[in-house]
Amino acid sequence: MPCGTTGIVRFRREQNDGTAKAVSNYHTHSIPLDMEDIERDWDKPIAEAGIAAKASVIVRVGMLDLGAGTGSFRVREMMHRIAYPLGVHVRADVNLTDIAATCTDGRSRITEVIDLPTTGVNTERIWLLEHFADWFNVHLGKGSVYHAQSVVSEELVEHLDDPEARTSLMRAVEKDQEAQETAQGIIDAITSQERPEDGDGGRDDANGTADSAESKPQTRRMPKRYAEHFDHLAEEGDAGRDIPALTVQQAHDRLDLIERRKPLYAPWQSGLAAGIACAAFVFLLGGGAYDMVGAFVGAGLGQWLRRRLFAKHLNQFFVTFVCVAVAALACTGMLRAIGLIDPVALQHDTAYIGAMLFVIPGFPLITGGLDIAKIDFPSGIQRLCYTLSIILMATLAGWMIAFVVHLNPEGFEPLGLDPLLNNCLRFVAAFVGVWGFSVLFNSPQRMCLVAATIGAITDTFRLIIVDYGMPAEAGAFIGALLAGMLAAAWRASVRRGWLPRYLDYPRICLTVPSIVIMVPGMYLYRAMFHLGQFDTQLALDWAFRAFMVIVCLPIGLAMARVITDKSWRYDV
Repeated sequence: MPCGTTGIVRFRREQNDGTAKAVSNYHTHSIPLDMEDIERDWDKPIAEAGIAAKASVIVRVGMLDLGAGTGSFRVREMMHRIAYPLGVHVRADVNLTDIAATCTDGRSRITEVIDLPTTGVNTERIWLLEHFADWFNVHLGKGSVYHAQSVVSEELVEHLDDPEARTSLMRAVEKDQEAQETAQGIIDAITSQERPEDGDGGRDDANGTADSAESKPQTRRMPKRYAEHFDHLAEEGDAGRDIPALTVQQAHDRLDLIERRKPLYAPWQSGLAAGIACAAFVFLLGGGAYDMVGAFVGAGLGQWLRRRLFAKHLNQFFVTFVCVAVAALACTGMLRAIGLIDPVALQHDTAYIGAMLFVIPGFPLITGGLDIAKIDFPSGIQRLCYTLSIILMATLAGWMIAFVVHLNPEGFEPLGLDPLLNNCLRFVAAFVGVWGFSVLFNSPQRMCLVAATIGAITDTFRLIIVDYGMPAEAGAFIGALLAGMLAAAWRASVRRGWLPRYLDYPRICLTVPSIVIMVPGMYLYRAMFHLGQFDTQLALDWAFRAFMVIVCLPIGLAMARVITDKSWRYDV
C-alpha cells in the first residue's frame, strides 16, 4: 500500500487565489490544507476524495475536540464517527496536547500528527462538534448518532453563521412533526441557493447528489481484518434521500465557523461569573457574608485579568501565578477596607482561599480520571500532571501572599444556621456556583442552567450525608455517581420527547461542571500552606484528604457511565 507522509498539519486555507502561503506563516500545530494531495480534491464530494483529504477532516475534528478540553476517549470516538461513513479506519494516539492518527481506506494509508500549543476548556465547541458529526453523517447517507432528530443538528450546523435564522428555525422544529418538515424544506431551499464561491459551506447542486452510500461497490481485495469495517460502503444504500454531495471544502467551511467562534462571554462577564461562583463556593465551605464579599471581589478581578492575559497567549502557569496573587490581594484589600467600618472583617483571614478557587482545573482533573478508567494511562497521567502543576502554581502564589501580608487561615467560623435554612441556602449556593463555573467553561446559558440544576441537587445531597457522618470521600463518590446518573436521565428524557430536543447536551458538559464545586480546593491550599510552614505532618494530612476526595470524583462518574452506557460496561 502507498503510505502518506507524517507531518505537522495546518488547518487553514487562504481562498483568495488558492495559492500556498509561505512556510513561515504556518503554525507548528497545523496541517496545510493547500498541500497538493488535499487541494486537488478540495471541490470533490468528500466520499470520492483521496485519503489525504478525508484524513484532513477526520484529524481536524479530533484537534478541535481535544483543544476544547475533552478526554482522549471522546476524541477517538468523535474521529471514528467522522471516519466511519467515509470508509476510513483510524488508529489514534491522543495525549493532552497532541494526536498521532493513522488513517487507511483499505488501499492507502496516511499518518498525520498535530501538536497543540496549549490546552483549555470550551464546552460550547464540544456541543457543536457533536452536532457537526451528526450533520456530517446524515450528508453521507448515515443516521444521526448524537441527536435523535437529525434535523436539529442539520439546521444548527448549516446556520452557524446566521444566528437569527438558526433561532427561528429551532423554534419551528420544536412545534411538531409538520413544523419539522417545513423547517427542513426551508433549510433545503436556502442552501440550494447558496453559491460555493461564497465560502459559507452551502451545498452545491452542481457537485451532484452522489454520496458514499451510492458509490460503486468496492471490488479490490482488502485485508480480512478491515473487511467488516468497509462493508457498509457497498451494502448500505440511501437512494431514498436527495441530499447534495458534501464536498471537502464545505466540511472545512463548517469547521472554520466552529473553530473561529468568539467566546460567548466578555472578560467582564467571565469575571462576574467567577466572582459569583467563588462566593457561593465559600458559603458551601462554611464562610459568612464578609468572606463571600471578599471572594467575590478577588475572584472577579482575578478571572477578568486571566482572560485578558490569555488573549495575549501568555504561558498558562505564569498567568495562573499572577492572577491568583492579584485575586488574593484584592480579597484581602477588600476585607481590610470593610474593616475600617466593621473591625470584625479583619478577622476573616481564610476568605482569600475562596478567591483563588476559580483557577482549579476541574475539567482536566475529571477527564484525566475518566481516561484512566478507560485504560488510557498516557493521556490520563498527562492530564493529572497538568492539573497538579496548575494547582501547585496557584497554591504557591496564595502561600506567598499569605506570608507577605501575614495571613493565618484557620478555617471558617460556624454560622449557626437552622439546618433546614442552611440546606436551602446550600441548594441556592450550589446552583449559582455551578452556573458560574459553567460560564467559565463557555457553556451556553441553557447548558449552564441544566448543569446548575444537576449540581445543586448532587452537592446539596453530598453535604447533607456528610453532615450525618458520611466520610467526605464517600460523599464525593456518591455525589459524582448521582451527577452522572442524573445527566444520563436528562439525556434519556430528551431523546424520549419528555423534554425539548434542544436541551440534549453532551453528558460531559453537564457532569463535569456539576461536580467541579466538589473539588477540595481548601484541602489543597491548606496542604501547601502547612508545607510552607515546614509542618510536614499537617501538610501530608491535608494532602491525603484532598487526594482521596479527588480520586473519588472521577470514579463516581465512571461508575455512572458503566451503569448507563454499554460502551463503558464492556472491554471490547
